[in-house]
Amino acid sequence: MKSTRAALAATFALSLACFAAAGHAEDAKKPMEKCYGVAQAGKNDCAAGPGTTCAGTAKADFQGNAWVLVDKGTCTTIKTPKGHGTLEAKS
Repeated sequence: MKSTRAALAATFALSLACFAAAGHAEDAKKPMEKCYGVAQAGKNDCAAGPGTTCAGTAKADFQGNAWVLVDKGTCTTIKTPKGHGTLEAKS
């Protein structure tokens, strides 16, 4: 009786894990794009032009040459105090 319950519990846990993994795999496949001018200082995803090397090196909020990855098609709808996000770096 105990082994039947354990097997049933293990099967249930495995099915939940597979379901959760499928959901995460779907999220990982979402098309993304670089969005410039929306990152806060130190929160950019990678190189932010001259004087920076990679993630977390933006010196100012909404720096025009610093980018973050966002869902494709949403960049230009993101509004900041300096305007909307752009698909190309601003100087």
